[in-house]
Amino acid sequence: MKDQQQKVLTYAMLVRQVESLIAGEQDETAVLANVAAALHDAFPEEYFWAGFYIVKNDELLLGPFQGPVACYHIARGKGVCGTAWEQRAAIVVPDVERFPGHIACSSLSRSEIVVPIFDSQERVRGVIDIDSRELDTFDGTDREYLTRIAAVIASQIYSG
Repeated sequence: MKDQQQKVLTYAMLVRQVESLIAGEQDETAVLANVAAALHDAFPEEYFWAGFYIVKNDELLLGPFQGPVACYHIARGKGVCGTAWEQRAAIVVPDVERFPGHIACSSLSRSEIVVPIFDSQERVRGVIDIDSRELDTFDGTDREYLTRIAAVIASQIYSG
């Protein structure tokens, strides 16, 4: 794992990269696909899976991602993603085996962070979901910067 100072520098650069990468683009799939790639590439040692679930028909539906195959549908309140959606809050899970109701899309996932993406009316439109093969990968720094990235995404494609 990168040291904390390097992590902050990488995230600060990633936020700027995402801002310029999606500037002027309104298509949800295109924006989320490129942001998933940028997230995955920024932390190749730490991020085993990086992507999005989008709220559709009152469930979370798999969106663009980087990594191995994933679950298609997640109900509100189920697993880490559904819980973050229901609670409208970022969730850091140091050990997914200890998270009640964890949905194991991959047995290789050991820790996870999920950050909701809010539209201009404060509705959750989707979540950023990132998994790691290592325990205790994510912390407050990840939460802070991924929340910033979620806000950048929201201002670009969910502001209307």
